Amino acid sequence: MIEVKNVSYRYDDRAALDGIDLTIDDGEFVAIIGANGSGKSTLAKNLNGLLLPTEGRVLVDGIDTRDDVWSVRARVGMVFQNPDNQIVGAVVEDDVAFGPENLGVEPLEIRRRVDEALSTVGMLEYRGAAPHKLSGGQKQRVAIAGVLAMRTKCIVFDEATAMLDPRGRSEVLSTIEDLHRRGLTIVMITHHMDEAARASRVIVMDGGRIVKLGSAREIFSDVRWLKKIGLEVPAAAELGARLRLKNILSADDLIARLKR
Repeated sequence: MIEVKNVSYRYDDRAALDGIDLTIDDGEFVAIIGANGSGKSTLAKNLNGLLLPTEGRVLVDGIDTRDDVWSVRARVGMVFQNPDNQIVGAVVEDDVAFGPENLGVEPLEIRRRVDEALSTVGMLEYRGAAPHKLSGGQKQRVAIAGVLAMRTKCIVFDEATAMLDPRGRSEVLSTIEDLHRRGLTIVMITHHMDEAARASRVIVMDGGRIVKLGSAREIFSDVRWLKKIGLEVPAAAELGARLRLKNILSADDLIARLKR
């Protein structure tokens, strides 16, 4: 789906990405984590052509982002941190229709796409509502519906839950997992380690480079290393690490200790 080949990116005199190589498969659920300034959001913006590499290439379905950015964005959509910055319509259904209208989709097809997208994210009953009256989680689901209406194959979530309360965050995470089950490729940039643990593969960034990648179990088993590079760890991983220090390696071990 996405190939990142030796990509570097600079902001003036500062290198934000340094020789990134990465492949994301069709239908995969990938989480990208890293401390502030690690380059994860810069990488996210390179995946759909919002930023173009200073060096190297990003290919989406074989299309170079430098050659045809509009075809790339039709395949890879983005949902950002603040839902208020993404909503342009005064009515929910108008906002969701905005993307396909700009793609020149026929009106009847737009109507069908809008209803289908809102239904997918559980917001169809709010199609006539004013976005400013919605909760943060509901607004973010409307933003996701706007991406879905453009028939993208991949959605990049750049800290999409960072400004939400626990309920809104839960709503959006449930939606993300449902979209993955439906076959969409998901790339989730997050600083919440419990969110990253839901992904099938976790990529760790530090200093503009990918320093480790693997399954969530593999990444979060190295608690000491994650803390060393400034990251928190899921509560379950922290508990597991502390139990291992006490030579408690299984549930049976724990039960035996408690019975003493």
